[in-house]
Amino acid sequence: MQSSSLALHTDKYQINMIYAHWVNGTHERKAVFEAYFRKLPFGNGYAVFAGLERIVQYISHLQFSDSDIEFLGRQEENYDPAFLELLRNFQFKGNLYAVPEGALVFPSEPLIRVEGTIMEAQLIETALLNFMNFQTLIATKASRVKRVAENDVLLEFGSRRAQEADAAIWGARAAYLSGFDATSNLLAGEIFGIPTKGTHAHSWVQSFDSELEAFERFAEALPDQVSLLVDTFDTLSSGVPNAIKTAKLLENKGKRLSSIRLDSGDLAYLSMKARTMLDEAGLPYVQIVASNDLDENTIFNLKAQGAKIDIWGVGTQLITAADQPALGGVYKLVERERNGVMEPTIKISANPEKVTTPGRKDILRIVDEESGKAIADYICFPHEQQARSGGKLRLFDPVHPYLKKSVKNYKAISMQQQIFVDGELVYELPTLDTIRAYHKEQLQMFWPEYLRKLNPEKYRVNLSQEAWELKQKLIEEYMGQHED
Repeated sequence: MQSSSLALHTDKYQINMIYAHWVNGTHERKAVFEAYFRKLPFGNGYAVFAGLERIVQYISHLQFSDSDIEFLGRQEENYDPAFLELLRNFQFKGNLYAVPEGALVFPSEPLIRVEGTIMEAQLIETALLNFMNFQTLIATKASRVKRVAENDVLLEFGSRRAQEADAAIWGARAAYLSGFDATSNLLAGEIFGIPTKGTHAHSWVQSFDSELEAFERFAEALPDQVSLLVDTFDTLSSGVPNAIKTAKLLENKGKRLSSIRLDSGDLAYLSMKARTMLDEAGLPYVQIVASNDLDENTIFNLKAQGAKIDIWGVGTQLITAADQPALGGVYKLVERERNGVMEPTIKISANPEKVTTPGRKDILRIVDEESGKAIADYICFPHEQQARSGGKLRLFDPVHPYLKKSVKNYKAISMQQQIFVDGELVYELPTLDTIRAYHKEQLQMFWPEYLRKLNPEKYRVNLSQEAWELKQKLIEEYMGQHED
C-alpha cells in the first residue's frame, strides 16, 4: 500500500542525524541552509529556476502519518518512541526565502534559503533538492529549445519516456513555464491549465485497410482539429498525397486540415518537399509538425538546413535532459547557533569549488538604469546597504579578485522573496502564465551574448567585499588550526 504522505520522501541519514541531534539535545538549535548549484547545465549561459510551487506544497502539507511512524518504528536503528512522537507532531515552523520561478539564475547563488531549527531544516533537504534540481534542469533545457525555435510552436511530448508519472507531469509544467506552448499529457493539462495537443499514432493507420481510409476516418471523427501522421509507409509517395486528398474532403465540408506530422527520415528534406506539395495543392495553411528525438541541437541544425517545420514535438531529449540528466544542486549549512548566538560556518574542501561561502546571503541583480540590462548578480549579507542604495558599487570576481569593475547609475533588484514566515505561507503563488511572462521579461533583461546556445559569455556573479573577506578569514582560521 502506497503512503500518501511525503514526510518520508527523504534520505535515511536525515532521520538519523535528526535523531542524533535529539539524543544530544541539539535538535532545536537554529541553523541556516542555502540551496544552490555549482555548474550550469548543458554548457548554457544561464539556468531557469523552477520547482518552488511543489516545494511550497510539500512544506505546507509536511506531516508524518501513523503509517510513517509505524514504519520508522520497525527500523534497525531502534529509534526511541519519544522521538517518534516528536516526529508525529512535527510541523515546519521556519522561514524560507527563494527566487521566483522563471528567474534566470547562475552558479553559487543562494536560490533557496531555509532558516529554522536544525531538525526542520535538515528534514526538508532531500525533497527540496529533488524538486529544485529536476524542475530547474527541465526548465533550463526547455528554455534552450525555445531560444533556438523562438517563433515556432513547441509541444512537450515526453510522457512515455519520462522517469515515471511525477517527472512527466512536473516536467511538462517546467517546459511550459520556459516557453513551450502545449503538452501531450492530459493530467498536466488538467492540473496546471497547460494547453494540450495530440495527433495519432502509426497504429491508427495500420488498423485500417488503407492509409487514405485511416486519414478520412480520423478527419470524420475530429473535423475541427485534424493532424495526420504521414510517415507510416512512404511519406512523399503515400502519406502527403493522402493527407492532401483528406484536406480537400475537409474543405468541401467547410473545414481545414490543421497539420501533417513527420516522425522519421530526413526531416529537413521531407519537410521541404512536403511544403512544396502542400503549397502546390493550394494548402499553404497546413502546418508541418516534426518529432523524433528532437532537442535544441537537432532543431538548430534542421533550421540551418532550411527545414520547413512550423511546430516541433520535443519529447525524450527534453523530459530526460538526455545530455545532462542531473543538475547537481546542493544544500549547505552556512550559519549555526552556538551558545545562543548565530555564527557563520564554512565547509572546507580540497576542491576549491566546493568551499562554501559562510553566512546567510541575499542576491541583488544589478541592472543598468539606461539600458535596462543586467550587469551582474551581487551576493551580499542582508544587513549590507551599499548596493541597495544605488551608489557607486565596486564589483570583483571572487575567484580572480584582480578582475574589477565599478558601476553606477544602476538599480539593485532583490531576487529573493520570503515564502514562509515562522511556518506560515506568506507568498501568493503566481499563476503559470504569470511565471511564463516573468521568464520572458527575465530573458529581455540580458544581452544576447549571455543567452546564446553556443559559447555563451560568462555572466558576472560577485561577492560583496564583506562576504569575500569573511570567507577568507574563516579559511585562514581553519588553515591556522591545522598547520603542521
